[in-house]
Amino acid sequence: MEAFEKLSGEIQHLVSEFSSIPVLGDLSLGLTQYSFWLLIATVVFAIVVFTFVKKQTLVPHGIFVNGVEWLVEYVENDVAKGVVGTNWRRHFPFLMTIFLFILINNIIGLIPGMKPGTGAIGCTAVLALCSFMYFVYQGCRAHGVWGYIKSLAPAGVMFPMNLFVWVIEVFSLLLRPITLAIRLFCNMFAGHIVMGSFAIMASLFMEPLIEHLSALNAVQALPTLAWMAILIIIYLVEFIVAFVQAYVFTVLSAVYIQIAEADEH
Repeated sequence: MEAFEKLSGEIQHLVSEFSSIPVLGDLSLGLTQYSFWLLIATVVFAIVVFTFVKKQTLVPHGIFVNGVEWLVEYVENDVAKGVVGTNWRRHFPFLMTIFLFILINNIIGLIPGMKPGTGAIGCTAVLALCSFMYFVYQGCRAHGVWGYIKSLAPAGVMFPMNLFVWVIEVFSLLLRPITLAIRLFCNMFAGHIVMGSFAIMASLFMEPLIEHLSALNAVQALPTLAWMAILIIIYLVEFIVAFVQAYVFTVLSAVYIQIAEADEH
């Protein structure tokens, strides 16, 4: 019972650590832990981009250059060309930027002691808003403002059904940035809570052995091996999730761009 209460307290403390805590100033006007790591991720993003551009040659050399080159080609072929279509070159810089920025944020959050900028709903909301503004702008650019507004209703539908469908499409359009923000935030937040929970369980089983070395305590600490194995597996899975979530956000943005530029919806 005591161990359960201790575990419960540790879990509550873990969850509280993921709240926005100001490291400079206050919550109304200051720098929170997530804002701080978001700035760090921005610096890392700039270093990665400038280093890649500087070292890029006709034939890529080195793990770093080849790794970034693979990411660039992956987003170009699978997302830009595969989803956007003929106008992919125009949108590729935006899609590559948002993919790499989210990926770096997600990976930084996996380093012990650090927080992902994408672990705060405010950050993911801004990213989603950038995507929303971009594809709406592209829709207006392709059709004109009034033409884009009218294009939200499918052609060939008679009044008043076309008005009803238009209202549904506008509502769906406004929901897109909300779902983009919540999906990314929830996946990153939940993943880190799960990892932290298994780390706490492993430490609780190991604590008696650390305090007093004995055969009994050593036997009681054996479940720690299982918790540690599960933690390692979850940690590896989170690396995959970091990539997948950046990919999903980018693909959905590409889909919305393609829809915005299409002649009919």
